[in-house]
Amino acid sequence: MNPVVVVPTYNEAENVTPMVEALLALGIPDLGVLIVDDESPDGTGAIADDLVAQHPNRVHVLHRTGPRGLGVAYVDGFRWALAHGADYVVQMDCDFSHSPEYIPQFLAQIPNHDVVVGSRYVRGGQTDEGWGRGRWLLSWWANSIYTRLILGVETKDTTAGFKCWRRETLHGIDLSRIHSQGYIFQVEMAYITERLGYRVLEIPIYFPDRQVGRSKMSMSVKIEAAMRVWQVRQRHHRLRPADRIPV
Repeated sequence: MNPVVVVPTYNEAENVTPMVEALLALGIPDLGVLIVDDESPDGTGAIADDLVAQHPNRVHVLHRTGPRGLGVAYVDGFRWALAHGADYVVQMDCDFSHSPEYIPQFLAQIPNHDVVVGSRYVRGGQTDEGWGRGRWLLSWWANSIYTRLILGVETKDTTAGFKCWRRETLHGIDLSRIHSQGYIFQVEMAYITERLGYRVLEIPIYFPDRQVGRSKMSMSVKIEAAMRVWQVRQRHHRLRPADRIPV
């Protein structure tokens, strides 16, 4: 099966060790973990190096020195995973808003789909009880109404960052098509995936707020992501299943 979990980090010194330990504790044979660190000034990269030494052949680290950004970090991580023979690639945050406990369920479903999405907005999905009605409605509207209307996608959680990809899907998407550097990366990947006709399965997850560290999702980031949805549509609306890159 050879799955690899790609975890981008920026200032996650307090979370990276517990996250790696939780992933390895799942007991999934051959599970690898790739930490993709964007030169974190808090020492996350050095901690990741220590984890590699403690868990050789299981934990890996990619120290990025180019432009920072969630999108480019994931693309570099995906490319690393594919180059190292991963059959399945899981993407997730390091702050425990994505619980490792869902990964066995992802891996059980992925053989029959092209991507499995951990969704907050399908039946059974939940967000942190502390969000409040206003925050939940804003997020639900942005994901399940605004973005879906503009892009015409079926996926209800278009900004979901917890996913499991088949190797063939990431190859067929052609990662050189991805231009987004920030959180709009999730929307761009969701849109391209559906334009190319891949099979998407959303499964419900509970999405808690991070317990340690500071969120990087400010209001300005949210507004910028909302505006860039139109750019994603303009860039990729002509894609068809015939545009997949053949394996």
